Amino acid sequence: MENQFDLIIIGGGAGAFAAAIKANEYQAKTLMLNAGLPLGGTCVNVGCVPSKHLLTVGAFKFHTQHHSFDALHIPDVQFDFARAIDQEVETVAALRELKYGKVLANLEHVTLLEARARFVSPREVVANGQRFYGERFVIAVGSTALPPPIPGIEQVGYLTHLEALQNKQLPRRLLVIGAGPVALEFAQMFRHFGSKVTLVVRGNMLYKKTEPELSELLEEVLKDEGIAIHKQTQVKRLRVEKSQKWATLVTNGVEHEIAFDELLLGTGKTPNTTGLGLDTAGVALSEKGAIRVNQWYQTNAPHIYAVGDAVDLPKRLETTAGKEGSFAATNLLTGLNQKKIDYDLVPSVVFTYPAVAAVGILDEQVGERGIRCYCGTVYFDKLPKAQIIKDTRGAIKMVVEQKTDRIVGIHIVAPHAEELINEAMYILRARMTLDDVLDSLTVFPTLSEAIKLAALSFRTDIDMVSCCI
Repeated sequence: MENQFDLIIIGGGAGAFAAAIKANEYQAKTLMLNAGLPLGGTCVNVGCVPSKHLLTVGAFKFHTQHHSFDALHIPDVQFDFARAIDQEVETVAALRELKYGKVLANLEHVTLLEARARFVSPREVVANGQRFYGERFVIAVGSTALPPPIPGIEQVGYLTHLEALQNKQLPRRLLVIGAGPVALEFAQMFRHFGSKVTLVVRGNMLYKKTEPELSELLEEVLKDEGIAIHKQTQVKRLRVEKSQKWATLVTNGVEHEIAFDELLLGTGKTPNTTGLGLDTAGVALSEKGAIRVNQWYQTNAPHIYAVGDAVDLPKRLETTAGKEGSFAATNLLTGLNQKKIDYDLVPSVVFTYPAVAAVGILDEQVGERGIRCYCGTVYFDKLPKAQIIKDTRGAIKMVVEQKTDRIVGIHIVAPHAEELINEAMYILRARMTLDDVLDSLTVFPTLSEAIKLAALSFRTDIDMVSCCI
């Protein structure tokens, strides 16, 4: 009986912890098996927490000298990159203990074992040389950065977000490959720190999960800050010659070379499903190794559920992993598949400055949803608060269903868009219409007033209205 559990959770990150907390509420005898990253998984250790800390440090440093206020002149800023890394590590350790260590200590029905698990039968796993039996399982093993197959990549070496968050040597010239959140955030972060940054993008726009005009605005900001951006470009090969690292790029069929000191990859991740023995458990995987689940997070093995970065669901975020973990445990332990996420209502953010944020559907997704919409974009030079703070680098695009005037998508590039998008999320959750937003009273002057201004633009010429709308 000692090694028999009502629930075995494989993983120790956001999804696993949320499942453990919910299992504890049901007083289910639970075993959590964690391997790889320390307790807390990606977000607290090598994801959201450390990267957003360093992004804030970099933004403070950069904008101290690059601002629009004539009255301020700060000629020199003392910056200690190694100390910035140390403080980031300290912040991670403190939050890991507060939000995971202390939480776990109060889960009386949950036992943690730091060990790698492998299924040896559909209801048994081996970990740390011991065999454990589980009536039910939640798999929340996350993902790992996937290096692209570029000739010479092992010769020149590379950084993923893991190494970049702990390397105390600031690179003089940084080559970044990718156009997603990791690539964009780290490119700007290191530019703010003082590195010369080159960003290589395979496609024709930065961050495909936003609207084209907002991507263009972000691109302008990054270029203005000194980041060299090569779109529709591939890295053909990498090499080291006389202690110098070189990359051969191909843009529209034309080859050119650049020298760099460090390479940072932001090109994608692969699920951590190898070695788990999922074939023995009878769990089906996608072609890319992700665990196939239904809308209730249930695999084809009815007693095994999976959540987080290792599954083939629409959004791979810390917030979705946590809610999936909680819902999966509820569905499993009650025997009723009733809890699921509406991913259209989940906000996502790229924490650049200005940030890129979105909730709901994109303009290009309207047709596939079988609805007719109309859209409007308002730039922040029309927003009083942006004029007041002398930072008009922003825009908001609203997607509205024609038949009902219901708002079905809000997309923002703006300072603190990560805060503004939460208000947008509540608007979509409440199925609010343009008139619902226009009838509300917002605080003046604020950046969040941009949402009301965007709604107003569907009704009138916003150049012809006064400040307090």
